[in-house]
Amino acid sequence: MEDANSKGVLYKPTKKCLLLYLVCLLLLCLFNGWPRLRSPSNNPSTVQNSSSRNVTILLWHWPFNQCSSLQGDVCWDLYHVPGCRLVDQRSLFSSADVVVFHHRELEQGRQKLPLTLPRPKGQRWAWMSLEAPANNRNLKQFANVFNITISYKRNADVTVPYGEVLAKQAETPVVEDSSLNKESLVCWVVSKYKEWHTRSKVYIKLNATLPVKVYGGWNKKPLSSGDLLPTISRCYFYLAFENSVASDYITEKLWRNAYMAGAVPVVLGPPPSHYKAVAPPHSFIHVDDFASVEELGEHLQQLAQDKKRYSEYFTWKQKWKVTLITDWRERLCKICTLYNTLPQQRVYTDLEAWVKA
Repeated sequence: MEDANSKGVLYKPTKKCLLLYLVCLLLLCLFNGWPRLRSPSNNPSTVQNSSSRNVTILLWHWPFNQCSSLQGDVCWDLYHVPGCRLVDQRSLFSSADVVVFHHRELEQGRQKLPLTLPRPKGQRWAWMSLEAPANNRNLKQFANVFNITISYKRNADVTVPYGEVLAKQAETPVVEDSSLNKESLVCWVVSKYKEWHTRSKVYIKLNATLPVKVYGGWNKKPLSSGDLLPTISRCYFYLAFENSVASDYITEKLWRNAYMAGAVPVVLGPPPSHYKAVAPPHSFIHVDDFASVEELGEHLQQLAQDKKRYSEYFTWKQKWKVTLITDWRERLCKICTLYNTLPQQRVYTDLEAWVKA
């Protein structure tokens, strides 16, 4: 009994002390704020990988001198990308997480890399170009300079295609008759015609098989931006021929000219598998899928006469919609969406080999 009573006497003060301690801790927290648990995001050594801070993207020079406003929270206001700060003031170089350089201006010598400035630790330099490899010259001088690539190529660190398809929220029926108001079998819009281009050689053979309606500067029938899509919409097929045959190089000729106009694209560029990787299923006809251009021409003629088969090239519109990516700010904002996953230590030792691969 004496042992039991003595234990009880010792227990009560301990319980009261614990309660008093908790009250004091509560008061302390109310006055000074709740203590923060230490985590990787609070660690100064990893703060650049934290999504709780703004990532500063410095555009060293505007591509083709096409400037846009960077006032306000551009990435959030326009594209709902949080924590992304776009700037073009070179005075902010020392605080930038990523500095972006567009190749055309570097290649032509109109802009220079800031090699004489002290480069902050952890800052990454990004090489950006949406041109085909044939138009990206003088790349050897940039060996061991860049850490990030921004390109239409799917294996780029930041892939920015000319367009893409997005899934619709709900399946919608395609009610329009895709064969209505068609006046021409095949049409093509081309301004820079070079007879040695692969597309020119295919056009000559195809035009010998069936009539091709040609518009653009080369044929002295230029189309205004307002007339472009309505004109193409009156054609059954549109020649979405790229001026360069290169991996993943699929431009607005497909996304805008054909898809948005409502003509079935006949494509020439990278292999069919590259188109299938990014385009809606059963939405295009690839030149490489035919043994000869003459066989392609016969197929197009037969398809235009078969209303049911022709309309099947538009069923993708029930589930998908096309969006164009034309704003340089949208491309820059995409860096922030991928920033935490970008390689920390990568350096492109042979940029030329990567571009041409």
